[in-house]
Amino acid sequence: MTGIGRPGRTGRASGQASAGDLLELVRSGRATTRGALQQATGLSRATVGQRLDRLFRAGWLREGAGGPVGSPLGGRPSIKLEFDDAHAVVLSADLDTRHARAAVLSLTGELLAEHGGTLVIEDGPDAVLGELGGWFAELLEKAGHGPDEVCGIGLAVPGPVDRESGKVVQPPIMPGWDGYDIRGRLSRAFTERSGAPAVPVLVDNDANLMAYGEQRTGYLDCSAFVLVKVSTGIGAGVVVDGSVFRGIDGGAGDIGHIRVGAEALCRCGSYGCLAAVASGGAVARKLAEAGIPAASGSDVRDLLAAGHPEAAALAREAGRQVGDVLATVVTLLNPGVLMIAGDLAGTPFLTGVRELLYQRALPRSTAHLDVVTSRLGERAGLVGAGAMVVEHLYAPERVEERLLALGV
Repeated sequence: MTGIGRPGRTGRASGQASAGDLLELVRSGRATTRGALQQATGLSRATVGQRLDRLFRAGWLREGAGGPVGSPLGGRPSIKLEFDDAHAVVLSADLDTRHARAAVLSLTGELLAEHGGTLVIEDGPDAVLGELGGWFAELLEKAGHGPDEVCGIGLAVPGPVDRESGKVVQPPIMPGWDGYDIRGRLSRAFTERSGAPAVPVLVDNDANLMAYGEQRTGYLDCSAFVLVKVSTGIGAGVVVDGSVFRGIDGGAGDIGHIRVGAEALCRCGSYGCLAAVASGGAVARKLAEAGIPAASGSDVRDLLAAGHPEAAALAREAGRQVGDVLATVVTLLNPGVLMIAGDLAGTPFLTGVRELLYQRALPRSTAHLDVVTSRLGERAGLVGAGAMVVEHLYAPERVEERLLALGV
């Protein structure tokens, strides 16, 4: 049996590779000529040609420059096959509690247009998703693309998501969103505002998608990658062998609701959660109690950027509390990269994390660990959401369905 998918995917037996499997080989760079595809799959030259022809007619493949001559006897150079990322675009959005970002991306992740602005998640899903539909229509015009070029929409939300239904499940900081049909409402909102045909919508937790975007763009060789987002709440995304680890129903990574022994009341209704004492929202509350105007994690971020000493001291202490929990996370998962992201991801917080993490975790667990901050910043969720859509739509099993729907 020849494995021809990306890590974590199961290859097909020799002679059974579909057009989708060939596209996957080209996209991954594992086989980019007709000869290499024959060798990787065991298909005949004629069969490879027939299946590639379907991909060319769909506009998903193109021929690039010829590669080096493979034989010492000379001959024509092999024509390189490339995934054509110009045949469609992806829309993505990343929701926070009081702010959102949206973007148009190419199929290879290039950001073509973006917009950020106020969207209050407590206003409810109908209003928020309706507004997002309008943002998408305006962004497409700004990017110079038509609504019919959109192949899908990816959405990052600050709550646990059931992967199969795309619905959030008992989200502590998203009142009114529990069980709501996010996919259907956002698809309708985009159609209403742009006139586009219905497109698939995929939804996942924001920390998951931030982790996915960061790992794919900067740490492809890291087989165990953890991102911790500390903003209004606290959540973690885990990428193992190139795939997001979600648990059985999307609840993996919800470290903000680990009990740390404090008496503070959390928004989930329990006492002593990590998020209740060490999130951006918790730090903002402590600052407000001290007479310093702050209502959210973004306010804390602004104070930290301005060098406010009390904000820095509280952020460092929050980092120590999170670092204490992360010592267990690191011991359990043994990641190569631990990335800190979100509103508090600055020097004071990171210093606090390192102080407790290296004090509490065994040296064996941290010997090969890099503790870093975000590379993509506020764009991480957008990039991850776009990548989620592309990987879903161009997965081998889905390619065949889409080709048949296109009549090729």
